[in-house]
Amino acid sequence: MITVINPKYIYTPQGYVEGLAIAFDEYILAIDTPKALQKLYPEAKSINTGENSILYPGFINVHTHLEYSANRTRLVYGDFLKWLESVIKERDNLIGQLDDKVMEQSCKEMLSCGITSFGAISTFGADLEVCRKTPQRVTYFNEIIGSNPASVDILYQDFLKRFNASKESKSEDRITPAIAIHAPHSTHPIVVKKAVKLAKDENTPLSCHFLESLAERQWLESAEGDFKEFFKNYLNSQKPVTNIKEFLEHFDGYPSLFVHAVHTTKNEREYLAKQGHTIAHCPRSNRLLGSGRYPIEESKAKFALATDGLSSNWSLNIFDEMRCAIMLHQKAPLQELANRLIESITINGAKAIRSDAGRIQKGAVADFALINLPQTCKNKEDLALHTIIHTKEVNRVWIGGKLCKN
Repeated sequence: MITVINPKYIYTPQGYVEGLAIAFDEYILAIDTPKALQKLYPEAKSINTGENSILYPGFINVHTHLEYSANRTRLVYGDFLKWLESVIKERDNLIGQLDDKVMEQSCKEMLSCGITSFGAISTFGADLEVCRKTPQRVTYFNEIIGSNPASVDILYQDFLKRFNASKESKSEDRITPAIAIHAPHSTHPIVVKKAVKLAKDENTPLSCHFLESLAERQWLESAEGDFKEFFKNYLNSQKPVTNIKEFLEHFDGYPSLFVHAVHTTKNEREYLAKQGHTIAHCPRSNRLLGSGRYPIEESKAKFALATDGLSSNWSLNIFDEMRCAIMLHQKAPLQELANRLIESITINGAKAIRSDAGRIQKGAVADFALINLPQTCKNKEDLALHTIIHTKEVNRVWIGGKLCKN
């Protein structure tokens, strides 16, 4: 069935437009005046959304960890190493408390704020069934981790098993199998090389955590810093398995998603931009773990805002994340920053995970998030900012033309 929706504003790749409506089924069929679409599709169902309504493409949360959805107060915040040690200590308890209901609630929370696509970083494969059932589109990042060369083959075979299981779900059209390399300090270069090659061969999205903490940078550069004692105690290791330059070069020619990148240098950020990589920017996670701030105002690389998981956040609400970013990046011009944040969870997010979503234009998938501002906004330049500061949940959500939240 064809539907015509007529909001006050539509957010397109060219910005906010008014006076137009959208005809859609599973895909966007046409964008034109309401009168023209009524003539073109006389039998279509018509939806009027109110004078303060804005129709956005469904939002995209490129990086989260459903497998840690059971956490609330178990983990230690304020310092990255203390947090990491608490994760190791509490991991069995958190996984033991994890069930499908807990992860389904995380998916519902994301849906309520208009997230129609998300990137799930899966370490154990425990979230695959939930990702199969949720109405959202899921880029399913099978994660590989392990720096001990003696266990490389075993780790890679386990990773392949999980990757192939996610490939079996690809026919459902909402799950895209993908690959995540944990981080340069925790993944042996032999494994990195094989995983990147697999991503290229399969043409899948590729992701990695990268320079999230100062400790990681110091360890990779000089085998010093807070990670020195950590690697000695937990892994009986005296030196890093790679360096920053070597790790980056594995991804050359294959635009990927680099998560956090807080402790990158200006030259490294320029290199990431030149290679077409996207930064997954998680401001609340970075603050809670004492990691610092990724300088989006100085970076030429595109960024996609993300919530990270509940192991390092208190919600998966993308509006909470944008409001935090508004406050964190206090030197950035306010309206410009607000527009960049909306762009980061639509078109930038879609490009980062190689998706056809994230945009409202003819032929794109009909994934929408509808919001209503509390009052009329007189200046179009302020629409993004008022969307961010006044919205907690969206009014309606469509995925593939199907109403999923009313």
